[in-house]
Amino acid sequence: MLADGPLRDADERLGPWITGSRLPDGAAELLADLGGVTIAVPFLAAAIGYAGWRGHRAGVFRWWLAPVATAVAMAAVPVLVIPLKELIGRTGPPGMDGTGYYPSGHTATAMVAYGGAALLLLPYLRGTYARRELVIACALLNFGVGLGLVRRGYHWPLDVVASWCLFGMVLVGVVLVVARYGRGPAAFEADAGQPK
Repeated sequence: MLADGPLRDADERLGPWITGSRLPDGAAELLADLGGVTIAVPFLAAAIGYAGWRGHRAGVFRWWLAPVATAVAMAAVPVLVIPLKELIGRTGPPGMDGTGYYPSGHTATAMVAYGGAALLLLPYLRGTYARRELVIACALLNFGVGLGLVRRGYHWPLDVVASWCLFGMVLVGVVLVVARYGRGPAAFEADAGQPK
């Protein structure tokens, strides 16, 4: 994004095509708004509260770890996005003023809020079908937020993709931390007895 090139040219050709799509303005605006702090963060807070309550009630070892790790991931959104926006200084689509559109903050907020909520709720769902549906719903919701942002002309497509990639890795970090430090002593003893 720092230099003009074929990827940026393709991105700036794709943006107007999506902006001119048939998705109604109202629906696109609603989808874009789902990435806002006022909607996404309370949603994640509810999932954090529920997962913490369920884990504590069930006596899960380090029941607090997954909720805290997810909250830290949400706190990382402005810490990572704002400096990147300043460093890259990408201009917005036509009609948007100034710079600082890459990566998309709304997309990052949605990715962590809805992705983090899905990660917190997965252990409490029974059956492969319910888990699969939750993951599909999370993916569609995040795709919808990105589509709404581009359709309304708030971001270029690669602004959205950059946030998906960056905060997808942040969520992978949450999973790794919980997998490493959230297992009880019995799990470590079982691992120690396994042949290497």
